[in-house]
Amino acid sequence: MKFKIQAKGHSNITSRHKSTFEITKNPDLSLAGDCIIGVAIDKSMKDFSNDFKKKIANEDTRITIKLKTKNSFDEINGHGHPNLTLNHPTDIVCRKSSFICSKTLMINSNKASCDLNLDLISDLKKGHTLDFEIYID
Repeated sequence: MKFKIQAKGHSNITSRHKSTFEITKNPDLSLAGDCIIGVAIDKSMKDFSNDFKKKIANEDTRITIKLKTKNSFDEINGHGHPNLTLNHPTDIVCRKSSFICSKTLMINSNKASCDLNLDLISDLKKGHTLDFEIYID
């Protein structure tokens, strides 16, 4: 199963956070948002189908996020969990830890924002579009 979200880059993207990365519906970004890699997303977790949510809400489900910009690509792997609510209206967060809140899409991720491809982050700082694709087994 696959779900695709489009986001925009922003000049204030720093991608320095060591445990998460996030995309948001908010169009603006301050320098304090060091985990945010995309703004003005066109969909949220509320747009996921019930089947998609059910599959993610399983700790055996492997989740892959593919990030694509004009000039670069990265791939991140993590897992679902039964306690994920998958209903936050504006934010989507992927975490290296097992912490869960309403914004959490996946836990035990192999990358945070500070680990992402530097060419991808460079594109995002220039305002390029980000394709955020979610794949689940």
